[in-house]
Amino acid sequence: MNRCLRTLMALLLAAALAPVAVAQQTVPPAPDQGARLVILGTGTPNADPARSGPAVAVVAGGQAYLVDAGPGIVRRAAAAAATHGIDALDASRLDILFLTHLHSDHTVGLPDVILSPWVLDRPDPIRIFGPPGTAEMTGHIEAAWQEDIHIRLSGLEPREANPEAYRAVVSETTGGLVYEDGNVRVTAIPVLHGSWPHPLGYRFDAGGTSIVISGDARPSESLVEACGGCDILVHEVYSTEAFLTRPPEWQRYHADSHTSTAELAEIAGRARPGLLVLYHQLYWGATDEDLLREIREAGYTGRVVSAADLDVY
Repeated sequence: MNRCLRTLMALLLAAALAPVAVAQQTVPPAPDQGARLVILGTGTPNADPARSGPAVAVVAGGQAYLVDAGPGIVRRAAAAAATHGIDALDASRLDILFLTHLHSDHTVGLPDVILSPWVLDRPDPIRIFGPPGTAEMTGHIEAAWQEDIHIRLSGLEPREANPEAYRAVVSETTGGLVYEDGNVRVTAIPVLHGSWPHPLGYRFDAGGTSIVISGDARPSESLVEACGGCDILVHEVYSTEAFLTRPPEWQRYHADSHTSTAELAEIAGRARPGLLVLYHQLYWGATDEDLLREIREAGYTGRVVSAADLDVY
């Protein structure tokens, strides 16, 4: 057997034995687009092994701006960095985070994104923006991991270059402009989500690109106004048809906390995004194709995709 044939057989065998990758979908940015949207996790509290906890990143000017910290966020960012060649998502460079609200599925990864990049040589503390309660939560995290922090600083780890980078510098907000640098302008959007007093969505404006991220939200007029023809609207959703199979108590909860495909079709029709991206999908047995069909049947005619982890738009 010649060398070329042996090499080909080895490659085919390696491909056959490799683990199945999470489905990925990439929509190339327009030539003048100033930012990319990276879906790090589309999951919900349901333990779907193919969907990590809710988290997305807006990447602009070589900087990653994270939104939410679902479980697995740092490893999903590392996967996106390796898969798509996005150096800004290397663990040591994760230093800006925006939280939509403090539900556990959106914050279980918070200790990870605060501490793991520090261990992996992030040079400075992480900056975190979120609703009231964010500072208290991050303070409890630092206290809970105090023994780990002490050992890393006083043991044999070489921490001289970044001894304070385990800290979180927190800014709390209930809405309005929250952050601006040479790459982006970030506006917090008050939304409606169950009993939470100050849940937020975010709008990112970067180099002529506008991206609006709903977070968890039932239909919120503020998101329609914040998008207003934005380039990308990233919105949570649940299946209208599968909702009818849910117990009455859960129907009450979801109707008060989340957005159905039928409701989202109406919202997106007025918001007029260039691309509607579904995330944080509640399927209850439905499929991505079902969600897209339900939105179409409800009258939405714009571009729409149902995101998977590690998709890039």
